[in-house]
Amino acid sequence: MKIVSTEFLTGAVSPRHYPAGVYPEFAFAGRSNVGKSSLIKSLLCRKKLVRTSATPGKTQEINFFRINHKLIFADLPGFGFAKVPRQVQKRWQHMIEQYLKNRKNLAAVIFLIDIRREPTDLDRDLKAWLDACSIPCIPVATKADKLSKTEQKKQIRKIEAAFFGETGEAVIGYSSKSSQGRKELWSEILARAENGAGSVASSVDTDA
Repeated sequence: MKIVSTEFLTGAVSPRHYPAGVYPEFAFAGRSNVGKSSLIKSLLCRKKLVRTSATPGKTQEINFFRINHKLIFADLPGFGFAKVPRQVQKRWQHMIEQYLKNRKNLAAVIFLIDIRREPTDLDRDLKAWLDACSIPCIPVATKADKLSKTEQKKQIRKIEAAFFGETGEAVIGYSSKSSQGRKELWSEILARAENGAGSVASSVDTDA
């Protein structure tokens, strides 16, 4: 993907703060510390684009970014960080569910799982909730560089079995450090954007 322009649009806590839904939109969701912000920066070839907190669990908004004036990325707060008060977790959950259920231009959720970890109940609950709401997802196993190629294949098979059974949906192994999986993930994003919202790929280069 050749990145021509990137732009932070807004941070939102309710629908009235969302940017206009005129482009295909992709939401990034996963547990705290899954490497979500690093993955987004890797996808966009930007070191300082993503608005992050130095403390896990402190991001409290949905941050929206416009890419090439063709796509929107929505960075959702990470879930499951133990030190966040329960009432704050419930508020985030409501905010995220409200966004996912009602954002009409949402093309897919990029569902992130740490490749080194066994899928948790929270991961399974999120996947089951997305399925119940008929929200498509693109599964990505982050931090792939932490494992050998053999270990990566083993862990990806576990993740695929945990979430997809015999459906055969492939999980993309991704490393923000080496850019492993970057081309594959962009291909999935562009394919979903094309299917959902007309021509998007005219200004992109998946080999860049």
